[in-house]
Amino acid sequence: MLSYLHAFHAGNLADVHKHAMLAWMLDAMARKPKPLSYLETHAGRALYDLSAPEARKTGEAARGIGRALGWFPAADPYRRAVEAARARHGPHAYPGSPLIAATLLRPADRLRLAELHPAEAPALRLALPRASVEHGDGLRLALAWTPPDPRRGLLLADPSWEVKSDYDAMPALLERVAAKWPAGVLLLWYPLLADARHAPMLDRLQASFPGALRHEVRWAGARMAGSGLLAVNPPWRMAERAAWLSARFAAL
Repeated sequence: MLSYLHAFHAGNLADVHKHAMLAWMLDAMARKPKPLSYLETHAGRALYDLSAPEARKTGEAARGIGRALGWFPAADPYRRAVEAARARHGPHAYPGSPLIAATLLRPADRLRLAELHPAEAPALRLALPRASVEHGDGLRLALAWTPPDPRRGLLLADPSWEVKSDYDAMPALLERVAAKWPAGVLLLWYPLLADARHAPMLDRLQASFPGALRHEVRWAGARMAGSGLLAVNPPWRMAERAAWLSARFAAL
């Protein structure tokens, strides 16, 4: 949706959940010598300034990464990615998922990123000149990109969810991508809202992918009370990472 800008929400608790899991997954996959493809359908601008007016207006980053970074030891891949962004771009920098991927992956790995917003796509290209960035519909592009080269890899689907049709479009996308790319690791992020509008979508996804790993964390909130991830073909021991992170969120 073209009205959505993640700068207002960068570094919030949902980002901590999503990015901490994504960083662990990419780090685990990169331990094997074979090259990887990283694909993302809604990439955003990759690099955010948490001192900018947008972030200060919502205060979400202060309640998110501002208090959660200490959960992660120095060697944790998520912490490494955040601190690498700050070392290069200043103490208020925060990496979006494309920059986390670019930080943790290797020179032989390939990044293909889609972004529809006309202001965010140029910023994404500027932040990640080594990545292949396309200004367009991420759902259409994901189908065109798969199966990717290299075939081993991960696709992240992370829409704004401001359009109700996303709740039908995302299962359809994952089902079609999986048919073309059976070995691909597919990761879907979704918000936990008070009206539980995600429930029918998850019923469909879990019927289509009975072996998928579903992980949700919750916090006190008015509209968005938590964050969810569904991983198809999850890396080995991902459930252990999820349980560790659940314990951190439970202590909020």
